[in-house]
Amino acid sequence: MTQSLKQVVINALEEVKAQNIISLDVRELTGVMDTMIVASGNSNRQVKSLANNVAVEGKKAGYSIIGVEGDDTAEWILVDFGDVIVHIMLPATRAFYDLERLWSMRPGDTEEDRDDDQPILGELD
Repeated sequence: MTQSLKQVVINALEEVKAQNIISLDVRELTGVMDTMIVASGNSNRQVKSLANNVAVEGKKAGYSIIGVEGDDTAEWILVDFGDVIVHIMLPATRAFYDLERLWSMRPGDTEEDRDDDQPILGELD
């Protein structure tokens, strides 16, 4: 395995024209995975194609897939390689769940630690 799994995944996503590819190092946040990669596809068909290419290229490079979830609706497909988890979503689904922000939160970002002048997410003025 000459190429890192992260690079194999990113190359596979770029081949099928994924948009807004983000790689997050989550080792300090969880023991379940090391890297989370999030990308968008413009249609259900493209999301499926992206996930399929990630799986095919990962296998070609010698990596094993633990599982694939969500390919029935293709709004959000998760490809699990163990240390690397890939989320491929439609833009509206990605904006709604906002995984990048969720997995980038650090101590001090919680409601208990916030400044009282800051509104709570969803709070009406």
